[in-house]
Amino acid sequence: MSGAVADTRWHGAGQVDRWLDVDLDEWTSRVVRRTFDPALGSPYWLRRAKELTFDPRDITRYDELTAFGPFPLDDLRTGRPVDLVPLAVRRPLTCRVWETGGTTGDPCRVVYTDAMLDHYATWRRWAAGRAGFERGRTWLRVTPSGPHLIGHCAWLAEGYDAEVHTVDFDPRWVKRELRQGRVREAQEYTDHVLDQGLLILKAQPIDYLFTTPALFRTLIRRAPGVVSGLSGALLGGTHVTPEMRMSFVDAMPGGRVTVSYGNTFGSASALPVVDDGRTMPHVPHYPQVTMAVVDRADWQRRVGYGQYGRLRLTVLHEDLFLPNILERDLVMRYDTGDVWPCDGIANVRPLQEIRAAPEGVY
Repeated sequence: MSGAVADTRWHGAGQVDRWLDVDLDEWTSRVVRRTFDPALGSPYWLRRAKELTFDPRDITRYDELTAFGPFPLDDLRTGRPVDLVPLAVRRPLTCRVWETGGTTGDPCRVVYTDAMLDHYATWRRWAAGRAGFERGRTWLRVTPSGPHLIGHCAWLAEGYDAEVHTVDFDPRWVKRELRQGRVREAQEYTDHVLDQGLLILKAQPIDYLFTTPALFRTLIRRAPGVVSGLSGALLGGTHVTPEMRMSFVDAMPGGRVTVSYGNTFGSASALPVVDDGRTMPHVPHYPQVTMAVVDRADWQRRVGYGQYGRLRLTVLHEDLFLPNILERDLVMRYDTGDVWPCDGIANVRPLQEIRAAPEGVY
């Protein structure tokens, strides 16, 4: 699969090449054996194993992971996240605990070990380089920090030789205001965040902006002249339609716009848009993250290429095993051909049944 990332000028391309050459069945077996090792496995999964009707260590193929059923997300809301990490990782555990946004309920929590953060950072750097973002430039990051993985920007400052200015915000506060009908207060908070960003954009030679699509759209309306002077925008955190993306491109003549996809559990990098911008594909961070597009009425049945279905995400880190997470997103199954070892996804949007859940600035 090395042809997919042949340009080694992209930081981390060699490592990404090696990941893309991994046999998924062999990787699955390796992660499952480590997770369920009787002495050094994951305390959480060793407890769960007693309730299973099969021996997980007999699994040798990726497709057999459906035997676990959909992952119970409530376990990530109330359980200790460190218990998901195999005891093979030395205790006391040195790690970061990250949380989901809490759009559909209380936040879920997972641990990222150093190896997982390295994986995240390598793919991020690879994606930025592939999209044409140059090293050694000046960035403004306007994203949540704290418990949200999107705010982990060490990959940018330390691994991309970048000067990074930051503005923090709390998306949960905006969601809370919107749910309680306080639209004016939510807008005032959004203005407060943008005010801080504009102070930096007007005072510093910012090349690239890293923020959410919702904030970027509002920034374009408020300060189109400032946006038009940027060289690029890296966007993530909320959904983007092809029409939105084209409006972003139009607002920044000559600049590059890249929309990432993912959440606390796993991410995907953008591929070049196709069909005159109508299809925005992504490829998961294989083999540690895989994505299947399944029938909304049957989570085990994959839909055909070009068809839409619910996203089923599986996390296969050596330090974190989360099979069959049924996400709140509707996506198109995208055929990556023989360039990638896995399916891609495209044109992410919310599932209809939860469309009323507000996203605010995030």
